[in-house]
Amino acid sequence: MVESGSEAAAATAAAVLTAPLSLEGGLAAELRPANLVQRVLSLFRNVRPGSDLSHFQLPATFNLPKSQLQLYGEGVYCVGKDYLRRCAKGSDAVERFAAVVGWSISTTRPPIFGFAPYNPVLGETHHVSSGSLHVLLEQVSHRPPVSALHATDDDGEIELVWCQNPIPKFHGTSVEATVKGMRHVKLLKFSENYEIDCPNLLIRLLPAPSVEWSGTVRIVCKESELEAELIYYRSNAFLGLGGDPRCVKGKIFSSRSGEIICEIDGHWDRIVSAKDAKTGKVSVLYDAESAIADLKTPVVRNQEGVSPSESVVVWGEVSDAILKKDWERSSQAKRRVEDTARRLDRERNDKGEVWIPKHFSLSQDKKGSWECSPLEKSVPPAPIIVPS
Repeated sequence: MVESGSEAAAATAAAVLTAPLSLEGGLAAELRPANLVQRVLSLFRNVRPGSDLSHFQLPATFNLPKSQLQLYGEGVYCVGKDYLRRCAKGSDAVERFAAVVGWSISTTRPPIFGFAPYNPVLGETHHVSSGSLHVLLEQVSHRPPVSALHATDDDGEIELVWCQNPIPKFHGTSVEATVKGMRHVKLLKFSENYEIDCPNLLIRLLPAPSVEWSGTVRIVCKESELEAELIYYRSNAFLGLGGDPRCVKGKIFSSRSGEIICEIDGHWDRIVSAKDAKTGKVSVLYDAESAIADLKTPVVRNQEGVSPSESVVVWGEVSDAILKKDWERSSQAKRRVEDTARRLDRERNDKGEVWIPKHFSLSQDKKGSWECSPLEKSVPPAPIIVPS
């Protein structure tokens, strides 16, 4: 989005990084206005039930000061306890599989009612390193919105490849975002590939406003012939009373025989336990306090290395204005970003050019699902890092 070297330097200087979402959710608490519920309801007065909200334009006052690409990335690189590294250390297939299940739960972060990230613009990227793990994301399609992620570690033990296509729809009294696409966790030392899908995000507007993860997540490893089924339960609360929206239950079982190996039970924002089906032994599979509490905000280590397409540059002025609650400036800055993206799209169409992602190849399978493949074998160290 930035053409010349001088413009790139100016844009890089404006890079703005914000705190990741964690158990405390302090960032949203600072932004939340007193009449938030009424203002959210007013957004959907003229939206018909069944409408696809993928390109719904939110006023800046409803935005978190970060892009959706950053939220996807934070689920991988912002974590208190290294659950990902544990996956590659398992002594047997069952232990490794259980570790992958625990790690997948760690990517679930507390959603915040009334706030949404920016919709990434085409070609936007996000590149961050956390220790020896390097994470790169790119917005590879705008219509439909498709985000790709590639992560590798210096030891050559782990590779992540994600392709995500969120489809939010309005249902009259709620909005539900179905996340299409697959997450691949590859444990290279063991030649194991784990396929993981995502829970849905449900935003209830009436009778009691709330936001929660729900649905069934399946994890499959064909090499070890193991599977897991995790159910993120919806709250049955009425007017804010009762219900338990952060409950997760499931099982790990053999793909071949269907035999249950262990049962999973708990809350993804607290403790999730695994019970051995044979011995009855219960162990902690995931502890949210150690994983997603008091998370550190990434910092720019090498300012000259930050790309003009980097999320924290593209949206830097918008985020800065939101943090300062300068709503007029945030709206103007956001409009400039979106207008520039539309202008570049028109120019490509006029020239008959087709957008080609820089870091991924993009395709669709026979069922219409999007697939992304990284063009490079590994992700290089990033100019933005998570402090140790």
